[in-house]
Amino acid sequence: MRADAARNLNAVLRAGARLLAEDPSTSMAAIASAAGVDRTTVHRRFASREALLSAVFQAKLDSAERVLDEARLTEAPVPVALHRYVEAIVPVSREWPVDTRRMMQQDPEARVRREEQSARLDAFIRRAIDEGCIRGEADPTWARAVLDQLVDTVAHKFHDMKPPQAADLVVGTLLGGLGAES
Repeated sequence: MRADAARNLNAVLRAGARLLAEDPSTSMAAIASAAGVDRTTVHRRFASREALLSAVFQAKLDSAERVLDEARLTEAPVPVALHRYVEAIVPVSREWPVDTRRMMQQDPEARVRREEQSARLDAFIRRAIDEGCIRGEADPTWARAVLDQLVDTVAHKFHDMKPPQAADLVVGTLLGGLGAES
């Protein structure tokens, strides 16, 4: 793909993610305008808004996959892996604000990929409990829901917070609030 075509595609995907998160009925013309490209450029690449949305979902999943891989959830010490994960997933959440629940309902391939990623996080939470970083009596489902909500809150309600600070806050809250008693 030519460099200008790649830039245009990237701009369309990011504009689409932002605008479709705000209003799922956003027109392709509005997305093209926000991306700074001609409407025909968008239509040439995506036959419909649903096709564009599917590409946005895949881009978000690709980014999340890289974050999970780089966090080293199975090898690094739990607090380190958790910090790496949060520090890297916050920018992904901000860059690709489309709702994961919507993604899972509308795109079967995205649902499978998201479930695989979710299983990796579930295993990490179980590891955190097994290693005593989270109290043993803590419900893993609850701990995971708390992690997800903390990440969502810091990513979307504290826009000015830098990712390293966001990670410090989330890790401190999760491990301090659910941490093993001394």
